[in-house]
Amino acid sequence: MGTHGDFVWYELMTTDPEAAQAFYSGLLGWSFEDSSFNETDYRTFSGSKGQVGGFLGLSEEMISGGSRPAWLGYIDVDDLDAAIDKIKRHGGSVAFGPGEVPGVGPFAMVMGPQGAPFYLIDDQSGEPSVAYSKHEPTVGHCAWNELMTADPSEAKTAYEDLFGWVVGDTMEMGPMGTYDMMKRRDADFMLGAIMKKPDEMPVSIWSYYFRVPDIDEAVAYIGANGAQIINGPMEIPGGDFALSGIDPQGAMFSLVGARKG
Repeated sequence: MGTHGDFVWYELMTTDPEAAQAFYSGLLGWSFEDSSFNETDYRTFSGSKGQVGGFLGLSEEMISGGSRPAWLGYIDVDDLDAAIDKIKRHGGSVAFGPGEVPGVGPFAMVMGPQGAPFYLIDDQSGEPSVAYSKHEPTVGHCAWNELMTADPSEAKTAYEDLFGWVVGDTMEMGPMGTYDMMKRRDADFMLGAIMKKPDEMPVSIWSYYFRVPDIDEAVAYIGANGAQIINGPMEIPGGDFALSGIDPQGAMFSLVGARKG
């Protein structure tokens, strides 16, 4: 059960769920359960406080249709059809669905106004989501949601209309513009940020930063297990360090954690 405008679930689409499970369990300490349905390989994973998301095995049909390994977030909405209508009015589109998650509720994969994909879900499960750590650092859970977009101003307008998000704080980044930290209008926590994407980045994307206990241990693990770092680790406000990488199956992932050394 979520609140309209909250991130409530995270999903990895991958070509090799077994190999991805081995990689991420070692990196983030996640435990896994098989939740397959309709002959689809789906594995839910949990962090230190409970369920965080799932791994979806990409079928040949999905790959031939253009699906690629990627992380996607689920945002809760009170009315799926109304949210889809708003997405379309702001220049977005529906990529898949609407469908139904058994025991949870209706969902759809959408492309945001600048083309960044994510899911909408009307979570009717009655279970509170702990996927995103709202108030305290929690290992194995998402610590930050970040949109890098071609048009931050248009994005902020659209997401405010969609989810009631407003700018809670802003950090100046010089030539890169502003880093606008977003919150629900009625919330006491930041949910993430919107910033202009670098010109060399071909598309607008959401990134989801999962928390590790030690960023330097994570760096060593990534290098030893078939993945690569593409950015970082770099220090962020508050003293933690963040990085982004490409996992062994080709999905971009992001981490945040303390430097213990």
